[in-house]
Amino acid sequence: MTQTHADGLVGTTAIVKGASRGFGRSIAVALTAAGAEVVGVARTAALLDEAHAELGDAFIPVVADAADPATAAELIEKYAPRTLVLCAGAAPQLNPVQEQSWESFSANWSVDVAQAFHWTRSALRRPLAPGSAVILMSTGAAVNGSPLSGGYAGAKATVKFIGSYAADESNRARLGITFASLLPRLTPVTDLGAKAAAAYAAREGLAVDKFVESTGPALTAEHVGDVVVALATGDIRGHDAYLLAASGLTPLAGR
Repeated sequence: MTQTHADGLVGTTAIVKGASRGFGRSIAVALTAAGAEVVGVARTAALLDEAHAELGDAFIPVVADAADPATAAELIEKYAPRTLVLCAGAAPQLNPVQEQSWESFSANWSVDVAQAFHWTRSALRRPLAPGSAVILMSTGAAVNGSPLSGGYAGAKATVKFIGSYAADESNRARLGITFASLLPRLTPVTDLGAKAAAAYAAREGLAVDKFVESTGPALTAEHVGDVVVALATGDIRGHDAYLLAASGLTPLAGR
């Protein structure tokens, strides 16, 4: 973490949705380390309490449904965040398309897309203060697809589209709010990534460690947190979306 990061976020407030586990937890850790007060939103109180025990009073746990539009409006109004990280999502059912039901296939549309839409809409309509940053967590699967996760890849691609649409609206209205989507590549360091790696290894008839090795160096949760801080401070800017691998960032076209 650089001194520029800390200077940029000290004394500010961030809201991180999905802060109880995975990338959301690592992002909350990185933002508090950079000096921000973090409002962590998730549905599991016990995991939020664990995060609070780790991070102290700089972390404010809020148990809520991130996909509820009322939650977005209420928390943005209450905390007026300088940084908003949209990281909440449903765990996809890991089966080929013929073994999915419509309910399992569409789960990520009902949660991931809904939360991105409601919070982005609220950020624009309030609006957040000039200089604020909204970071939408998508996935590398949004670029190449994910045949074992139903509608997950398509939902995450739509999250990326929402971010680019919002960036355009912010520019048109001269709001000064930055919107950027971050697309981390598959990594076994999160629960979801580990389950996906195991499923794809089985599909290809490989041991899990061999499959993971074939995908290259593993992206770490800490790397994701550092990149989010850099996006929040403006140390990384200029594009609507970025693919993130262990080797670094690749800017993507916004639309």
